[in-house]
Formats: sequence, C-alpha cells, structure tokens
Amino acid sequence: MHGPHRMTATQLLAAYRDKSLSPLDYAELLIAHIERWEPHLNALYAYRPEAFLAAARASSERWARNDPRGALDGVPVTLKELIATRGLPVPLGTRLGEQAEASEDAPPAARLAEDAALLLAKTTCPDFGMLSSGLSSFHGLTRNPWNLACNTGGSSSGAGAAAAAGYGPLHVGTDIGGSVRLPAAWCGVVGFKPTLGRIPIDPYYVGRCAGPMTRSVDDAALMMTSLARTDRRDAMRLPPEAIDWTDLRLESKGLRLAAGGADTRCRGVRGAAPGGRRRDPGAAGAGIDPRDARWPGSLLAGASVQRAGDIDGGTA
Repeated sequence: MHGPHRMTATQLLAAYRDKSLSPLDYAELLIAHIERWEPHLNALYAYRPEAFLAAARASSERWARNDPRGALDGVPVTLKELIATRGLPVPLGTRLGEQAEASEDAPPAARLAEDAALLLAKTTCPDFGMLSSGLSSFHGLTRNPWNLACNTGGSSSGAGAAAAAGYGPLHVGTDIGGSVRLPAAWCGVVGFKPTLGRIPIDPYYVGRCAGPMTRSVDDAALMMTSLARTDRRDAMRLPPEAIDWTDLRLESKGLRLAAGGADTRCRGVRGAAPGGRRRDPGAAGAGIDPRDARWPGSLLAGASVQRAGDIDGGTA
C-alpha cells in the first residue's frame, strides 16, 4: 500500500470497512502532509482543518457502528473555488469587488455532501477562471508539485496541484475550453470533462462542465456515480441515465487510435506489458492511424519530464 496521502478513494473505503484505518486517522495524517507542502504550492482556499477534523471524527463514529451515511463517507474532497458551497464567498479568483456568501451548495457540492464526502477545502483558480495558469489576483500563484518553477495549467489550477500532491484522493474542477484537462495533463493526474449536462452545474451556460480530477481512473469513475445525479437547477442537464461508471471494461476491437507527433512511424504507441512483453493495441483489433500533428519545434525542443522533490517519501 502507498503512503496514506497517496491512497485512492477505493483503498480508503476498503480500509474504513476493515477497520485498518479510520477517517479521523487519515484526516490527521493528511493535515500534517498539507501543512508541509501548502506553503510551497498554494493550492487551497477556505482551508479549515478544525472543521475538517470534526467532520472526520463524526464519520469515524459512523464507521465504528458499521453505519456509513453514504457511498463516500469519510473520503476527503476538494471543490474548485468557482463551485459554490453554502456559507462561503465565491471570489471568482479576482480581487475585484466583494462577494456575498453563497446561500446554497452548487450541484456538484450537493451531490458529494449527500454521499457524505468530507469537504477538505476549496481550490484556487485564476481570475474569473479565464486563464490557463495558476496566477490569480485573489489567490496568488499556485505552483506545480512536480516542479515548483512550473505552471499548473488552468483554470482548475488548485485542483490539479492538490490532486498531484496527494491532498486527498478526490477533486472537482470545471471546464469550458480545457480547464480540467489542461491542469490534469500538466500535473500528471486524471482529468475528465464529461458530455455537457451529464454533471449538472449552477450557474449553467453552453460549454461549462464540472469534472473529476484524481490520481486514478477508478476514483474518477467513483466520483461520477455521485456527480452525475440530476439537479433541476441546471436547465441544460441531460436526462437521468443508468450508467455504471465503475464498469471500466473496454472493447478495443474496431477502435482507431490517432497518434499525433512529428514521428509518423507511431514510435512509442506500443507499450511495455507486465513481465517485459510488448503490447500492441493493433493486435487486439484496434486500428492505429499515425498522423503528423506538426507541433512547432519550439514546443518540443528540450522537452523533458522533471519530478518534484520528494513528497513525504514519494514523488508528487
């Protein structure tokens, strides 16, 4: 098992069930981890550790009675600052003007609360969520855990950094033109923008989606079981549909894989399988369609993957 701050939500729930770890145990470890790294990352807004500990204590009591209140009882979650939570202002990442406290939870916050997830904090975003960076006139600069000199991407910048740094397993961002997908890619985590209307959102408008940001595909699927429930406040919501989000089986026969890049021989598409064997997607019936994406040379020159300093015994 990974260190506690690197545990997935599915691992946490299993540990709660078998009593090898309680939500309070995990919360205390997580707070110590955040105290070590948050001064460097600046990923969180409205972080209230005492309120989080109190919620974790109540969850631990429910698990001790074998009476969890919901499917995510005791699992920490963060929400992008733009997603309203009752009693907190929504500053929209900007210092322009005063923001009143939200009167109710937005749909993603409400669904996770219904399943008894524990709100750890909100996460930072740039001004009005309109930059692909971690720079905000209200929150300051959010840094990439892999390399503190690097950008997180945006606009779900704090969520990407929090997920990569192991600030709990579950994080929610919002996305119009890449605001979940870009920071997920730049911070090396899973990001999913679902079909418009699949996750109800408020306020709603064309293109705006909420989406999970996690360290594993399993956890993103687990979050979708909560987030995708309907909410009448979103007039663009899709009709309820019985989707088993946790069924991750994929039939690759007939799929076509487009591999972009300067090397049209599709070098690197074949990956190493367990035991050192080579894995060829085409062997399973998937067609490989090499394409030259014509990336500018300046984007590729000197490109490298840099890992951040050790984060409590493991890389970010």
